[in-house]
Amino acid sequence: MYQPGFCASVLCPTPHPASEVLTELCGGRPGRLPGFEAIRPHMESSASSPTAAPLVKRQFHVLVGVTGSVAALKLPLLVSRLLDIPGLEVAVVTTERAKHFYSPQDIPVTLYSDADEWEMWKCRSDPVLHIDLRRWADLMLVAPLDANTLGKVASGICDNLLTCVIRAWDCRKPLVFCPAMNTVMWEHPITAQQVGQLKAFGYVEIPCVAKKLVCGDQGLGAMAEVGTIVDKVEEILFRHGGSQQS
Repeated sequence: MYQPGFCASVLCPTPHPASEVLTELCGGRPGRLPGFEAIRPHMESSASSPTAAPLVKRQFHVLVGVTGSVAALKLPLLVSRLLDIPGLEVAVVTTERAKHFYSPQDIPVTLYSDADEWEMWKCRSDPVLHIDLRRWADLMLVAPLDANTLGKVASGICDNLLTCVIRAWDCRKPLVFCPAMNTVMWEHPITAQQVGQLKAFGYVEIPCVAKKLVCGDQGLGAMAEVGTIVDKVEEILFRHGGSQQS
């Protein structure tokens, strides 16, 4: 069973090599994850393009959460389109079931999964990954959000890295979710309750759309188009950046 916070009660009398490596990679600065350093060169070249009009006054960090819906097939395209936004850094948190739908080699940013939470934490001085990811991100985008994870988030369950990040999320920062599931699942009465609960938390829904689903059913339940999602993220970041500059 996944036990977020359990490690905080464990004592480690001597520093673990992993924490020393992390400190060295981070330049001695707490709260920086080494994988994020690899993202910056892409973002610097994108943001410095002479033809690119800056979206925001400062660099923004977007954390993408991906769950086990067939719409996870669109993750490579989604990440690529997000990286086209000047001034954006992107990282991805995946559930185990989502891994079935994409190849990590197709994701050009740092990708985190459950195992990373435990491999990074060996003693009290080591980082807690779900907390560091929450601190790093200015906006979280969960796309797709499958029925299983929707139910977990609505109930406050945090049994994997992704749901731990969401459970620890600072609700003063935007969290955007994109439901994706079979039409009959979408039309189940509990789905509206759960979506309503997330919106009551202050999270922003990008509604699903009607189309022919992979299972062959026709109707609501498909994740919104990637272009729609990216446009909404850009809109929210523009507002968020403007409010921070005022």
